[in-house]
Amino acid sequence: QEKKLITNFLDEVAQDTGKYCFGIKDTMTGLEMGSVETLIIWEAFDVVRIVIRNPHTDVSTTHYLTPGELKNEKLYRDAESGVELEVVEHKQFVEWIVENYKNFGTKLEFITDRSQEGNQF
Repeated sequence: QEKKLITNFLDEVAQDTGKYCFGIKDTMTGLEMGSVETLIIWEAFDVVRIVIRNPHTDVSTTHYLTPGELKNEKLYRDAESGVELEVVEHKQFVEWIVENYKNFGTKLEFITDRSQEGNQF
């Protein structure tokens, strides 16, 4: 199953069909548009999804960050007003997507590094 998934994905990339995306930003855009048929994710994908809210404006923004990026103090303070921002949600992306993938109308498939193909992915 894993080999077939990765082979199909790499075939799409090699043929430049445009029916693929990678990277968290493009993937989330595709999910929000409802255009992702199958989401393939590495089981140890180490990205955190956080939602940060400005308590003065009540505006929330969602970020997908690595553990290193989470340490950036600028992320938690509004650049213009200096207001301290609230983290209203903080969850590993893998955990979040398991709970939410159906809302995007996609199938979710996990890849491990236990196969040659998975290791390549």
